[in-house]
Amino acid sequence: MRQFAPVFALLFCVATAQAQEPQLRPPVRKPVDRAAPVTISADRMEGYANQETSASGNVDLRQDDLSIHADRLRYLYATDEVEASGGVRLTRDGDRMDGTGLRLRVHDNIGQFDHADYAFTRPSRGGFAPVTSRGTADVITLEGKDKYHLKNATLTTCKPGNNDWYMQVGELDVDMTRNLGVARRGKLVFKGTPIAYLPWADFPLNDQRKTGFLPPTIGSSGKSGLEVSAPFYINLAPNRDLTIVPRELSKRGLQLAGEFRYLNRGYDGDARIEELSHDRVANINRYAIALQHNQRFSSRLTGALNINKVSDDNYFRDLSSRINVTSQTTLPRDGILIYTGGWWTATARAQRFQTLQDPANPIIPPYDRLPQLTLNATRQYVGGVDFGLNSEFVKFTRGSVPVVATSGANTSDAVGNRLTFYPSVSLPLIRPGAYLTPKLGFHDTSYSLARTPLGTPEAIHRALPIASVDSGLTFERDAEFRGQRFRQTLEPRLYYLYVPYRDQSKIPLFDTGLADFNYAQIFSENIFNGGDRIADANQLTLAATTRMRSPSSGQEVLKATVGQRYYFETQQVTLNDNVTPTRNNKSSDFLAALSGHISSHWTMDSALQYNPQRNFFDRVGLGARFEPEIAKVLNLGYRFTRCSLNQVDVSAQWPLGGGWNGVGRYNYSLRENRLVETLGGFEYNAGCWIGRLVLQRFAASTGSSTTAVFVQLELNGFSRIGSNPLETLKRNIPGYSPANQTRPESQPFDFYE
Repeated sequence: MRQFAPVFALLFCVATAQAQEPQLRPPVRKPVDRAAPVTISADRMEGYANQETSASGNVDLRQDDLSIHADRLRYLYATDEVEASGGVRLTRDGDRMDGTGLRLRVHDNIGQFDHADYAFTRPSRGGFAPVTSRGTADVITLEGKDKYHLKNATLTTCKPGNNDWYMQVGELDVDMTRNLGVARRGKLVFKGTPIAYLPWADFPLNDQRKTGFLPPTIGSSGKSGLEVSAPFYINLAPNRDLTIVPRELSKRGLQLAGEFRYLNRGYDGDARIEELSHDRVANINRYAIALQHNQRFSSRLTGALNINKVSDDNYFRDLSSRINVTSQTTLPRDGILIYTGGWWTATARAQRFQTLQDPANPIIPPYDRLPQLTLNATRQYVGGVDFGLNSEFVKFTRGSVPVVATSGANTSDAVGNRLTFYPSVSLPLIRPGAYLTPKLGFHDTSYSLARTPLGTPEAIHRALPIASVDSGLTFERDAEFRGQRFRQTLEPRLYYLYVPYRDQSKIPLFDTGLADFNYAQIFSENIFNGGDRIADANQLTLAATTRMRSPSSGQEVLKATVGQRYYFETQQVTLNDNVTPTRNNKSSDFLAALSGHISSHWTMDSALQYNPQRNFFDRVGLGARFEPEIAKVLNLGYRFTRCSLNQVDVSAQWPLGGGWNGVGRYNYSLRENRLVETLGGFEYNAGCWIGRLVLQRFAASTGSSTTAVFVQLELNGFSRIGSNPLETLKRNIPGYSPANQTRPESQPFDFYE
């Protein structure tokens, strides 16, 4: 459970810094043309031509994008100096300063403002509005283009008349050429109460990366007690950075974490490590390592590494606060090389896994692939014919990891090699509004096995032809829906597949299972994924799709699809030799889906799988989103899979009035009669600061759950203090937007997230 401490007594040596992607570049300000003339207008003017001008009464001096307004002004041509007094205002590039007196060398922007108010505006990104920092200062010294030194100053992003938060400093340097601010002898005040003292602090003036302390996190959890972390960000170079995070857990001890990111023209990556040298609760040393590296050796040869390891099975369940992390059961460790030769691609891969077991729900560890070699090729339009090749060699190993026995020959701890060679040829016949593609292939697989059970040979060979015909038509017409005109299509599709039966009951299951039954799968050549089973088939798939498109932009507004398979023979190939066939009906389940915009504010994405033989639904997914404006969204969902899943899911972000927003999610399992994940909280947008309070609870493993509380204070354009709930809110509430965002981010509507 995370909690926010309202008052910090912590002294910072380095202030906040916002870590962003290495591609970020500071904004470029328009250079002043030194040849631009100086013009002066006023109620009264006197002086000597090209020597000195004195003006009074509504005086305006302009030079390029610089403007000075004052009651009285004196300009010396020889030294390019201005002396102004009485209601002085200086503006340049959207920045403004008001004071009682100004002395300035115009072209060099060197001078001094007395008793000044100021407002500096800088652009932002990611859909957020530009940020204006304002305040007061006894003296503002202008030290060149876009460089200022302020004495006895304040700084805030609140609008004039509102000082809910501000930074009060003895000295403040503002360098807009480097987008850097440096404060000395300062303190951060919120609602009249100091919450941080800043003897010395530097901070970025925009979203660029800057070395320094990131906002601290203070909270607690039921498993770890009070948690305090103070991340320190190091900007090593424009393409490299390092974040070090000490995290004190009152029940468990001190955890140290580090993340190193790097980016270059030929490679990029991210390395993370966490270590809890002695967990006082579990009484063990605990650590986690994750490395992702991508390498581009040449235009044709690329590679990647993905290394993950944790010290124990319960690491994520004890120390993480994200449901998609705590539910991880296998961690991959693999390296891959990919060579692209234009019309062919070769890969070499080595892959192992760490399996995280839950005693209440154990799983069988997957096989390692040491190595896996593939060669795939496609040559199109060779005399009107397309040629294809899929080939693979893979060595499956498992070491001495025990295997949970179930039934049949495929429960053994067999290991071995698999060599697959699958050439094919197809003849695409394409005409406007129609296509017909016959295809013929020959699938050949050889196994060399060891540690096989009694009665299973060590060498197995499987060879069979695969023939298919894919065809479709497209019809169009003008249609009207809800008073608007659209272009509607009707796209029927027929797909015939023939695969003869081959006995495969002695082949171990290395990487094969029953594929998910969906619209894409009913047009595939095999109902199994992996290479250890090829189902016999004599079947026809019939499907149809209709789309509603905007006649002006061509954008798809609504899409509806139906599809079903029809079987002419009973399937004989199964996953195990002593189980019933995968299906013995004359037709498959019926599939239907509807997605798109049903009105200007409503979006839906729904699908169902209906069993006509047994007259029930095997799977239902219903989702709808109502989003009339930014930061105002309602998601409704229902998911059902027979014998495994039955959940309702509702999430929303909704204005409550007076600057308040409510956020929440309710994900409940009707099958297990328990909460899968629930979230609720409030956001308050005060204009220049936002407060967030969010409570989250989710199932971390079988029979256990985790609770977290996030409390955050965001000072717009300056810093965030507390535990950050933004990632949690975006993941739990599709369409969520921070309250201070001016336009929505591009977020796909995915009910099956």
